[in-house]
Amino acid sequence: MSRVGKKPIEIPAGVTVQREGNVFTVTGPKGSLVREMRPEIDITVGEKLIHVTRQKDEPLYRSLHGLTRTLLFNMVEGVTNGFRKNLELVGVGYRASMSGQNLVLAVGKSHPVEMAPLDGIEIEVPAQNKIIVKGIDKEKVGVFAANVREQRPPEPYKGKGIKYENEVIRRKEGKAGGKK
Repeated sequence: MSRVGKKPIEIPAGVTVQREGNVFTVTGPKGSLVREMRPEIDITVGEKLIHVTRQKDEPLYRSLHGLTRTLLFNMVEGVTNGFRKNLELVGVGYRASMSGQNLVLAVGKSHPVEMAPLDGIEIEVPAQNKIIVKGIDKEKVGVFAANVREQRPPEPYKGKGIKYENEVIRRKEGKAGGKK
């Protein structure tokens, strides 16, 4: 039995979970999320708990068990608390700013990079070297943060680039300048 899949999901006050066939709609104080779940997994929605069980003990069902529970949990968590990713810009002249709704990055390219946020994503730039990506859909927050990081990934020699706040960059020693 999946350790993740067998844990029930608590439905906090102010959150409603509606089911129409395999389509689940989770509504809470921060918004509403809709997702279609696979039919191989049985999902029971009670007043305070959601239980996820699998029909068979075959590899496909086992792999979907924990995944389905995690997707539902992330929907409930997103509409109650939301998700956020913090990014840092490291490097001389690297900075971020907002132009309307768009994020503008100056990261050592010949032109500033302008990025439009995905639907349901909020971007904050509290300082020139910090970016905060917030939203209720964990997947969209992660994808947008990864796309921002992809503009200038951190490099191991000087540590310059865009990195996640808690990411540790393994540094490498530069070229050994000596005789042959």
